[in-house]
Amino acid sequence: MSRLVFSALLVLTPVLATAQEQPLAPLPPVLPRTHTPRPTTPAITAADLMTRLYIFADDSMQGREEGTRGDAKGTAYLAAEAKRIGLKPAGDSGTYFQNIPDPNCSPVVVDASMRIGQNQLALAQDFLPIGTHSLNTSALAVVYGGPADATMTLTAQQAAGKLVVFTMPASIPVDSSLPIPQIAGAAAVALVVLDPLSPANRAMILSRNLALHPSSAYPVLLLSNSAAKQLFGKELAAISVGTTGQGVSVAYTFVASTRNVVGIIPGSDPALRNEYVALGAHNDHLGWRPVSRWDHDSLRVLTHFASIKGADTGGGNVMPTAEQIDSIKAELAALRRVNPPRRDSIFNGADDDGSGSVSLLEIAEQLAAMPIKPKRSILFVWHGSEEDGSPGGSDWFTAHPTVPRDSIVVQLNADMIGRGDASDIPGGGPNYVEVVGSRKLSTELGDLIDRVNKEGRHNFEFDYVRGEEYYTRSDQYEYAKYGIPVAFFITGLHPDYHQVTDEPQYIDYEKMARIASLISDIAVHVANLDHRPVVDHHK
Repeated sequence: MSRLVFSALLVLTPVLATAQEQPLAPLPPVLPRTHTPRPTTPAITAADLMTRLYIFADDSMQGREEGTRGDAKGTAYLAAEAKRIGLKPAGDSGTYFQNIPDPNCSPVVVDASMRIGQNQLALAQDFLPIGTHSLNTSALAVVYGGPADATMTLTAQQAAGKLVVFTMPASIPVDSSLPIPQIAGAAAVALVVLDPLSPANRAMILSRNLALHPSSAYPVLLLSNSAAKQLFGKELAAISVGTTGQGVSVAYTFVASTRNVVGIIPGSDPALRNEYVALGAHNDHLGWRPVSRWDHDSLRVLTHFASIKGADTGGGNVMPTAEQIDSIKAELAALRRVNPPRRDSIFNGADDDGSGSVSLLEIAEQLAAMPIKPKRSILFVWHGSEEDGSPGGSDWFTAHPTVPRDSIVVQLNADMIGRGDASDIPGGGPNYVEVVGSRKLSTELGDLIDRVNKEGRHNFEFDYVRGEEYYTRSDQYEYAKYGIPVAFFITGLHPDYHQVTDEPQYIDYEKMARIASLISDIAVHVANLDHRPVVDHHK
């Protein structure tokens, strides 16, 4: 959930404040750190959600921060699942993606490969694509162009259709101002500049890409000395300009790093299928930091006992009570008997908002398998750029909708629906859910949600008070601004909110499955109404 500025763990440098009057419940048991994926089924199940979330909030997604390769990988996963499930693409140009223009975010590479003969090079270690131009060829000829800062002696004829390799001075900074030699007719350019860069710097370049200014007219690769030596069979210092090397196979594609994923289940009623019940969640989170700053278990225990809502709630720092200090020591000792210390720098965003994102996939798979679909169409939008975006994905979608905006009759938003027990929040438990904004515009929608919860025997206890402050802080608000009735489902903030400890092993999958089933049930009821929910309050 957005609109909060990230800060480091406050309790590590505590400022005295009033301690909580009541000690928190002990940390609940946790699931294993890893999980073997299993095929999902049309039914909404805890097992399916576990499979999906362990993929979507895995370390390999690098925290899905907007403008990064991790975010592009996360949206690629969502789109692939939407296609597999059978959703109709409803993004740009017949795709599942709606790109969000952001001058601060460069295109990124999701998948890349480079092979010299039978030898596969390692991405970021041996080669690293930068810029904006994609490349895909199975037989690219190679020629040496000499030092990049020297007078160009390679001719256009020698460079024509080839990958031209240049050496770079050690003093050249690798940033967006990296000078790219321009030579007519070249197919691509490679700069031998990777070796001085640390693994963390290489990872950051891969994650965010270098947007070249001025931009290059052709694809650009960064190479290691080892890769260059493989290309020419000897050190570059021993060859002359114009020397040809071994051909390479190279393939990579740059994609937008900030994007919505949009798909539709068409309605079954000819008269109503052009109206939509929109379901939403956000696909991004806070990313990662180049240095592993925190010991995971220590951080989790401290935030649990010293700050019930995590570091980003604006409530200030809390000095633990003596009783809490004893609990901290006991909990950490118990964890140390099981887990070795683990440095952590990735904000996985399992609950925020991996929980909502994968729940939408579960709902989509369930509804897509229905023999008779709901009368109205169901519109799924996984919004990008929610955490810190300008424009955000929901801002962009509602301003540039891929379906007529006035055809959206209701928007149901799921953001952080995987927690909310007594160890997370006072009064929490297996039936605790905060429902926000359900009667702000439409009394009928709020009444329908209550009725579905009761008649469908979902048996949740709705809190309409605590979550009220979040009405303007997640994606549903952008729909409400246009007069579209909304409801926002959240199980509340918790100590792992906006921390590296928001990981899949701490999620209550049974509860999340029940909430996903509730949202699905509400969506079907709205979709089958013979009228649009009445808007009886001003936006």
